[in-house]
Amino acid sequence: MIVLGIETSCDETAAAVVSEQGIKSNLVYSQLDEHQPYGGVVPEIAARTHVEYLDTLIAQAMDDAAITFRHLDGIAATAGPGLIGGLMVGLTMAKSIAVVHSLPLIAVNHLEAHALTPRLTSDVKFPYLLLLVSGGHCQFLIVSGVGQYRLLGTTIDDAPGEAFDKVARMVGLGYPGGPAIEAAAAHGDADHYRLPRPLKGRPGCDFSFSGLKTAVSRVVARGEVPKDNIPDLCASFQEAVADIMVDRLRNAALIYKQTVGAGTLVVAGGVAANSVLRARLEAKADEMGLSFAVPPRALCTDNAAMVAWTGIERLRLDMSDNLDVSPRARWPLDPNAGKTVNSGIKT
Repeated sequence: MIVLGIETSCDETAAAVVSEQGIKSNLVYSQLDEHQPYGGVVPEIAARTHVEYLDTLIAQAMDDAAITFRHLDGIAATAGPGLIGGLMVGLTMAKSIAVVHSLPLIAVNHLEAHALTPRLTSDVKFPYLLLLVSGGHCQFLIVSGVGQYRLLGTTIDDAPGEAFDKVARMVGLGYPGGPAIEAAAAHGDADHYRLPRPLKGRPGCDFSFSGLKTAVSRVVARGEVPKDNIPDLCASFQEAVADIMVDRLRNAALIYKQTVGAGTLVVAGGVAANSVLRARLEAKADEMGLSFAVPPRALCTDNAAMVAWTGIERLRLDMSDNLDVSPRARWPLDPNAGKTVNSGIKT
């Protein structure tokens, strides 16, 4: 089975061809240069850039995979959550290809694509405990199968990726903030600044990062961060985020083990590319008796290979979509979970 995947939910324009044996091509056009002057993603610019580059990327992905459209078994495109203009570009392109070449269409939930990526790169079996952590999300879920998700906890305010971006902007490191803070933190003292760990030690699996972000802004506003101490602040902030995640993981792992038993902790999403967070989470998973899986860094951030793989997972179960399917700015993985701020939103 071979599927073409399209990803246009935010500021990466991507196309990939994936088979059941692995990735045949995977191309990403990063819109960093377009958005960097504004310090963040501008939705109109993102949508226009998708229009400009998507068809070329698809053609190149097909050439790199050495196939034609007649070799495809389906076409998968992100349909949400995300920026609605960008979603419309990718989904419309996928519908056109599906009609012209008589292919099944799979409208993919961007969060599910992240959730299933480790099954593309590792031998991860259902069920497993998932920590989905990115610029717009931070959630613990029990993944029982394709389309089967139980939400254990989510952020009640900000997502960690957003916090990384905002803190980087506060100290002049630019956008995107995650890689910049990790690089600076490597040369800093994580104990230099005393920062809060919201919700640490409390019951439940929810997260909170707003108070931490506010604490950093106050330290900066008081003039307590000379240029030479920026690495120290970055290291202290990164350590606080890691402490929060490890604390929440303990509670989620206990619920998972009581519900399911033995299994694997899967960490996915853009923030999963952070090496310090990965190491801390892996150590805690081992302590809790869970195996650990995380995609390669190139597949943690937004890409089309994960979308194509989700298309394969769904086609195996005879899951496809009608051509009248619409893009969705909000699309939580667990529709039965109560409404929570930022749940099912990609920003």
